[in-house]
Amino acid sequence: MTKKINLFANLKSDFASGLVVFLVALPLCLGIAMASGAPLFSGIISGIVGGVVVGYLSTSNLSVSGPAAGLTAIVLTAITDLGAFDVFLTAVFIAGLIQLTLGFMKAGTISNYFPTNVIEGMLAGIGIIIILKQLPHAFGYDSDFEGDQAFLELGGSNTFSALLAVFNYIQLGSIIITLLSLAILIAWDKVPFLKKLKLVPGALIAVIVGVVLNEIFTSAGSSLAIAKEHLVSLPIPTSLEEFKQIIVTPNFSGITNSKVWVVAFTIAIVASIETLLSIEAADRMDIQKRYTNTNVELKAQGIGNMVSALLGGLPLTSVIVRTSANSNSGAKSKMSTIIHGVLLLVSVVTIPFILNKIPLATLAAILLLVGYKLAKPSTFKHFWEKGKYQFVPFIATLLAVVFTDLLKGVALGIIISIIFVLKGNLKRAYHFRKKEYADGDVIHIDLAQEVSFLNKAAIKSTLNDIPENSKVIIDATDTVYIAHDILDLIHEFKTVRAKEDHIKVKLRGFKKAYQLENSEEIPNKVTFEHYYDVAKRKMVQREITSEDLIK
Repeated sequence: MTKKINLFANLKSDFASGLVVFLVALPLCLGIAMASGAPLFSGIISGIVGGVVVGYLSTSNLSVSGPAAGLTAIVLTAITDLGAFDVFLTAVFIAGLIQLTLGFMKAGTISNYFPTNVIEGMLAGIGIIIILKQLPHAFGYDSDFEGDQAFLELGGSNTFSALLAVFNYIQLGSIIITLLSLAILIAWDKVPFLKKLKLVPGALIAVIVGVVLNEIFTSAGSSLAIAKEHLVSLPIPTSLEEFKQIIVTPNFSGITNSKVWVVAFTIAIVASIETLLSIEAADRMDIQKRYTNTNVELKAQGIGNMVSALLGGLPLTSVIVRTSANSNSGAKSKMSTIIHGVLLLVSVVTIPFILNKIPLATLAAILLLVGYKLAKPSTFKHFWEKGKYQFVPFIATLLAVVFTDLLKGVALGIIISIIFVLKGNLKRAYHFRKKEYADGDVIHIDLAQEVSFLNKAAIKSTLNDIPENSKVIIDATDTVYIAHDILDLIHEFKTVRAKEDHIKVKLRGFKKAYQLENSEEIPNKVTFEHYYDVAKRKMVQREITSEDLIK
């Protein structure tokens, strides 16, 4: 059930989180543009469009879009092969049209088949990458560009060799600022009276302290002063004419070039898959358990890429790092995403000289905490306790994401999950029937004998369309296998949606360990078995092994 969003209902928390995302996004936009061989401002333009245009059109409450590290190699190769950046922009525009078409074709529903253990493995892998990549910046070694997620780095080094090289480039000033920033950020989360200052995020205080402290070091001529190459480096136009030259428009004469179309299809497919993965992850992070219409999201991304291309920006996707920062900062609606885009636009036009004083060490501290929250030890423990059928796809996805890339990691995790499901569920079926019912009757949902994560779409749609003030019995009496994805889906329905819409829920036939809290007693009156076809939206959660079967 989709509800209208009041963008200004949570302006205080959304502004604070938007400010944090802006601070994180600024160096990432610049770093990805640099690594892509594109003009630096093209990354900023992409970030602005991702925030304002895609943020407004999207139905996601937490997702943040912008230039993605996963497209860096594709963009770098494409610009070289096509010979000109303006011709490349034509390919980006066409890619946007393709994504828009995919949205109308309802291709977004493929996200319904991403298992939760794979999504969680992807998030934990991204968290580890963030930590490994930001540690050198925290110590003052900035050889790698901000936002890089590849294990193999430019120049032949890799993530681990870069960590070892840190010992040859340690800057005490960077370490002091990193530690102080971490202390501020942790205190802002833990100290009660500081937690109440929602309008002033800890990240902003950390940035201000970092800038002021480095200015003190510099004015005193101290060896602790952080050099210019270790600060944010935003191009500063010196005249209006120079600013106009920054905006590059597509050269549509390249539309007849077959290479342009190959690049366009490549960007469209890769960007769409990364977006759907990020949207699935964003919905997992949403404490209110709201779900995004992924077909609308593809349309929003397509329009965003078309606008970005027309303004001279890089291709964009929904990105996990900024989305995670948004969620961790307490965002309540997509207003925070829009605010981050507006702040990017205003700041680069009015105060670029101030932004260029921000130490990368301070931003590294912010991202280190984001990485930790994505890869918390409790996540590993959770999947370990769920057994090998949950842990193996989780850890395989994580390792593949760290050592290869996001798409290969997720593909491996899904393949392993499918093998496990096929092994145990080759002959299992899932079926519902739909009949007419009158107001006041009890809605009876009978779970099939075998319920895997492949059934999440239908069950989610069923639960999502249950009307307010209903009485529902969810019966698992005949069920011998049920995925944790489904259990978590039912739990979220009972604890969030049912309470909000005054729906009385009774569980029948579930093992005691999975009984949900405060289930309402409902008369054993069954008027029909509720059926809905494959859901239009995505899914959530985890599977369980045969030892944890519902009885």
